[in-house]
Amino acid sequence: MSSLSLRASKRFKATPPTFTPWVCHACRQRRTFAFTTPFNQQQPPPPQQQQQDDNPTHFGFETISSSLKASRVGAVFSSVASNYDTMNDLMSLGIHRLWKDHFVRSLNPGIRPTSGKEQEGQRILDIAGGTGDIAQRLLDHATTINGDTKTHVTISDINPAMLSEGRKRFAASPYTTADRVDFLEANAETLPTIESNSIDLYTVAFGIRNFTHKDVALREAFRVLKPGGVFACLEFTPHLNNSLLDAVYKRWSFGAIPLIGQVVAGDRESYQYLVESIERFPRQEEFRDMIKEAGFMVPGGGEGEGWEDLSAGIAAVHKGVKPV
Repeated sequence: MSSLSLRASKRFKATPPTFTPWVCHACRQRRTFAFTTPFNQQQPPPPQQQQQDDNPTHFGFETISSSLKASRVGAVFSSVASNYDTMNDLMSLGIHRLWKDHFVRSLNPGIRPTSGKEQEGQRILDIAGGTGDIAQRLLDHATTINGDTKTHVTISDINPAMLSEGRKRFAASPYTTADRVDFLEANAETLPTIESNSIDLYTVAFGIRNFTHKDVALREAFRVLKPGGVFACLEFTPHLNNSLLDAVYKRWSFGAIPLIGQVVAGDRESYQYLVESIERFPRQEEFRDMIKEAGFMVPGGGEGEGWEDLSAGIAAVHKGVKPV
């Protein structure tokens, strides 16, 4: 799939796993954690949302009440926040950095200055931005590649521990002193402080699979984006393109990753959940259709199109454009 730039944006079923993964049954009994977000970040859910919160949902391979998922996921990321980047390096052998670099290059953030004209830059919302590594790449690309010193990124995450890691990353950054980055603790399913039709680019990398109601989050993304704005998602996929490689990958994921979590971070069960959450995420074609159902136009759009597989389908890039 060809790169989709913001300036060109106007041109525009989940299947049960076939592979039974190895699971550490000793780790399936999970602790109960308490996790809250500040009251001023919460809004009373509408009746439809309240009904959704009574429905069962998945937490890895467990089935729990939707109302409990946010706190359970929050506990996981509070636990892994300080080791998150290191663990990503170990789990992916550093390949996640290449995926993220490619993801940002394909978006080409920033607006090249026009001679004699004041440039406003873009407004970017990085959802589940946590440690700020995607935001850093977005600002670096806008500045160094497009010469844009105005583009601004809001890093949003529901988890204060993850945001704390992001603040550390940007503490001594010139982007902070230039007021080009800020932080928002919020649930991606409801963003009351973000105005409708105000965002040029909405990014979410390796986060949306943890959302309780992905369809609600997609509709909220549609609301906040400007007409012609771009939704862009980088996420793991549940199955690789090659069945043999998929079997090897599953053994690695379910056998090695939780063990690495135990040895390096002293937290096996959080990394067990992270692996299980990938297995529960929709296949590429299903997630593409969810993006379309939220109102977006999807590049390509034909059967088997509308996303870009990375590394034989370990991860995929999905994009959608809000119609003008």
